[in-house]
Amino acid sequence: MNENNLNMIKVVFPDNSEREVYEGISLQELSESCKNQYKSTIVAAKVNNDIKELSYRLNESCRVEFIDLTDDDGMRIYKRSLSFILIKAVNDLFPDRKVIICHSISKGIYCEVKGDTPLTVEEVDMIKNRMKEIVNLKIPFIKKIMSLDEAREVFRKIGRMDRFRSIEYRKKPYVTLYECDGFQDYFYGYMVPHTGYLDKFDLKYYQPGLILMSPEKTSPDAIPQFKEQKKLFSIFAEYKKWGKILGVEDVSALNDIVKEGKINELIRVAEALHEKKIAQIADMIAFNEHKKKVVLIAGPSSSGKTTFAHRLSIQLKVNGLRPVTISLDDYFVDRELTPKDENGEYDFEALEAIDIKLFNRHLAELIEGKEVDVPIFNFPKGCRESFCRKLKIDEDQIIIIEGIHGLNEKLTASIPKENKFKIYVSALTSMNIDEHNRIPTTDTRIIRRIVRDYQFRGCSAANTIKRWPSVRRGEERNIFPFQEEADVMFNSALMFELGVLKTYAEPLLMEIDSSEPEYSEARRLIEFLNNFLPIDSKEIPANSIIREFIGGSCFYQ
Repeated sequence: MNENNLNMIKVVFPDNSEREVYEGISLQELSESCKNQYKSTIVAAKVNNDIKELSYRLNESCRVEFIDLTDDDGMRIYKRSLSFILIKAVNDLFPDRKVIICHSISKGIYCEVKGDTPLTVEEVDMIKNRMKEIVNLKIPFIKKIMSLDEAREVFRKIGRMDRFRSIEYRKKPYVTLYECDGFQDYFYGYMVPHTGYLDKFDLKYYQPGLILMSPEKTSPDAIPQFKEQKKLFSIFAEYKKWGKILGVEDVSALNDIVKEGKINELIRVAEALHEKKIAQIADMIAFNEHKKKVVLIAGPSSSGKTTFAHRLSIQLKVNGLRPVTISLDDYFVDRELTPKDENGEYDFEALEAIDIKLFNRHLAELIEGKEVDVPIFNFPKGCRESFCRKLKIDEDQIIIIEGIHGLNEKLTASIPKENKFKIYVSALTSMNIDEHNRIPTTDTRIIRRIVRDYQFRGCSAANTIKRWPSVRRGEERNIFPFQEEADVMFNSALMFELGVLKTYAEPLLMEIDSSEPEYSEARRLIEFLNNFLPIDSKEIPANSIIREFIGGSCFYQ
């Protein structure tokens, strides 16, 4: 076709620069002229704030923002595509085995390869080499949209009955599959254009499975160093074991329970498991050979730390102890002394935002039986009040401190380790959507936070999504590096919670329209929640951790 006969459309870029391009141009073609402006490989784009694959063609004037590997969405696309070629490589080498994508661990994703014999180191090397061959071939990922009946037939043929069952609960009348060199699979989300994009990865044998390592968005050209996380891994394994015992290994099994009207029993058992674990932790503290005087509770945002602390206090009282609580917030330095982040904003999550010297002196004096003047911080004024709170603890009292720095030894350096008990709390979800699509812990936490921020802080879903990257950066600096320092870990995830949160979060996410930058994330979370049948919250007890987010907690009047 003569170029002079083609219609022209206008594309507006994030810096508000404009360019006229031919109608029907693909995002991949357009990206070639923009790639030098990005820090790493472009893998997708936002068109009017809606994520599109690079094969997408522009047919009208629009705003375009390309997505590279320094972006959360870009890294999700990369890791998802990498999972696809791992599964394909295993299928090519060992067609009788199946891969289960389990959960994140040590900057990677733990996967299991099920078969008649255990996975070996040599087989992991074979899989890795086959993946490299697939990458070098630059095989395209071909998107296929088919009816539910067609998809059922495909899943039946390839033995993916986990995916076959999940289709029953889909609202959409179609299913999107991807094909790579004749191998078909379903993935929740988008793919890179071809396997050649996936040249940075590693596989590590990790009994009984393997860990798929890929770059992080902060260093998209390098594979992060592997660090053992035995305690975290054991918590994921424990949760998975309980899921198997309760018959809730994936979302379709949960939906079956909801549909059959048996969800109330699952709620009671899940809540009883939480109570049993909290009671066990209280026993560990009360009956430890070294008398613990300080309990430190830490964990990432929306982990349910506050409710956990309340419930732990009750169990400690059952054991004859009288806990008192000290808030780290009262030990903030005055506003003008608060450190600033890379953007020049006050960094309230930095350890230096706390008066460590005063905090340690007070703790040491309290343990010695002395009375201290605990400061009271006035947040609107950004400074301490002129008056204090008198505090002295008796022999049968124990100090509970909840805060993001609880696991960092620098926070309580003056207190001997034998006097401290550290607890890491997080919502560590290990239930899958299906065998190849896991539920990221981060997604559970952001949905919790969206609901809580709206319920109790008057904050819109868009605002919560906007601030989430900053929250995550703080967690990466101040919490995750110290996870393994904990004496014990508590998994605050509840197997039924996403069905409950769905009823609160979906209307809030639906309010975000395509004019807002947060639109693509809202659409992603809505699509994620579509996997769950709604669950009524009326049967959830008043002391449940989930009540901290949806309301109705007996701990908050």
